[in-house]
Amino acid sequence: MLGLRTATRKSARTEAEKPFWISFSDLMTALMVLFLVAMSVALMSVTQKIISGPEEHRKKVDACMAAVAAMTLSQFPGVAVQGNSIGFGTLALFATNQHQLDAEAETMLRAYVPRVLSLTRSPGCEAVFKRVIVEGFASQRGTYIHNLNLSLQRAERVLCILLNPSAPDALDERDRKDVRNLFLVGGSSFNALKPSDVESQRIEMKLEFLGYEEDREQIRDAPLDQELKCPLDW
Repeated sequence: MLGLRTATRKSARTEAEKPFWISFSDLMTALMVLFLVAMSVALMSVTQKIISGPEEHRKKVDACMAAVAAMTLSQFPGVAVQGNSIGFGTLALFATNQHQLDAEAETMLRAYVPRVLSLTRSPGCEAVFKRVIVEGFASQRGTYIHNLNLSLQRAERVLCILLNPSAPDALDERDRKDVRNLFLVGGSSFNALKPSDVESQRIEMKLEFLGYEEDREQIRDAPLDQELKCPLDW
């Protein structure tokens, strides 16, 4: 019919160029999902470190003590390693009310300790090794304070033996420095008694290790004493 207009159809170009906007709620949902994923990954990483870190540290400590035990068993019969402690049995016993050791015991200690120090310097052991406690013991005879002093003297005697530069089988300078820097002494009076008084008059060494993520103490660098006279002999 003449005079009628037909509706003009919008071009395809106009429809194609219409912008697309994500709704605000969808945007917040997507951000929340990303946040949860990131937090889950972070928590898994932290949890894995918390679980595996101390376990790996413990494995290094156990491996270090296993190496010390294997060396001891093969090269020093009569010396026993139990846990982190080293007992010398009848190889290093003291006479009643005395803090001296015989020549054979001194020779054994000067042979054994460098072997232990060598193992503590190995890569796996050095990362966790901290120090050695030399502990003296006494029998139940005598008073507590007397035996406490005597057991301390027995532990100190061991350090005098190891640090003596004049002994024919003296430790080298590196080992003596490690003994000076890493060995401490302790006394137990008549605690931890053995079945007999003679067996109780002994010394033991205990290896101590760093705790997980524990910082190593700074050691003052100083020259060794060129002449050593044990204070116990003054």
